[in-house]
Amino acid sequence: MNHTNHKSKTSIYEIETVSNTGKSISLEQFRGKYLLIVNLASNCGFTGQYAELEELYQQNREKLVVLGFPANDFGGQEPGSDEAIASFCQVNFGVSFPLFKKDSVKGAGMQTVYQLLTDPSKNGWNTEAPSWNFCKYLVSPTGELLSFHTAAVSPVSPKITNQLV
Repeated sequence: MNHTNHKSKTSIYEIETVSNTGKSISLEQFRGKYLLIVNLASNCGFTGQYAELEELYQQNREKLVVLGFPANDFGGQEPGSDEAIASFCQVNFGVSFPLFKKDSVKGAGMQTVYQLLTDPSKNGWNTEAPSWNFCKYLVSPTGELLSFHTAAVSPVSPKITNQLV
């Protein structure tokens, strides 16, 4: 789903979140780049997308940052600690894009980034929360939510890459 004509009410750059090493991270530091925000899991049928996410990140580093948010919300497919998740991602897929603290991406305990991404009063149009692991939200370099993609859409699909102008 793509929408480019609705203004966000809340800036994603106002959000502070926590890296997988426990460090506080302001999303302000990513202003000026596309953000592909993805909820991750190590034991999912879509886990192979880690390699595609890293490929997309490496090929577009000058204009895109992939932000990975591990979550254990779907089928218990991310049971590990933040340290185990980071090791798994590095060893198996060479992941170098930013990973954040494992947290919920749906329901009452939904973390702040996903509260913005799924609330149209904050993001301008989108109501879709992740329906499974590896759902993707593309944010413009000015902070507008451009599109939502289900897990079935590859990170290197033209549905995503064609928006990186």
